Amino acid sequence: MGGSPAPTHPREHHEHSAARRDRPAHRRLADNPAHSEASFTARHPMARVRGSFDPFGGTITVGDDPTRSSVRAEIDTASVDTRNADRDKHLRSADYFDTDTHPTAHFESATVRVQDNGGYSVEGFMTIRGESRPVTLDLVLLGVAEDPWGGTRAGFRASTRISRSDFGVTGNVPLPGGRALIGDGVEIALEIEAVRQR
Repeated sequence: MGGSPAPTHPREHHEHSAARRDRPAHRRLADNPAHSEASFTARHPMARVRGSFDPFGGTITVGDDPTRSSVRAEIDTASVDTRNADRDKHLRSADYFDTDTHPTAHFESATVRVQDNGGYSVEGFMTIRGESRPVTLDLVLLGVAEDPWGGTRAGFRASTRISRSDFGVTGNVPLPGGRALIGDGVEIALEIEAVRQR
């Protein structure tokens, strides 16, 4: 994506995006929390620690032209779960997510581009601790199918990598030799089952 222009902040495209969502050709899907997951991975210190957020919600507005689609996702930061209660409590503190002040984090798309491999690059803004930064999600459509109740469901997988310090998440523990306990790079993965809204 090095040659792609930087996305415009979604607030600057509010009226334009709203007009696009109103077009009859667009189909709105909401994620099914029971079959969706938002997870992350960070170095700690020689291995990797995995965590997840639940609840995780979002909507996908799909256009007949995929590049006219849009994505919005939101997580409850206080729901962070790394399978260690003491660590999760620390992650909720002001050293990390500061969940009392910033209870949610979200992503809102600005541009969707089709990749050569058939996937999609979803460029937009991620907001954590009130800090918004441009982020690109690599998204794959896993499939679309009718469910037993007459609805339509679609599966998506998305991933990206961010530097947590860009969002003010700078907590750490120093180690000998000038190293730090937790790496700055964080891999984010989304597994989404979305249901078409009637």
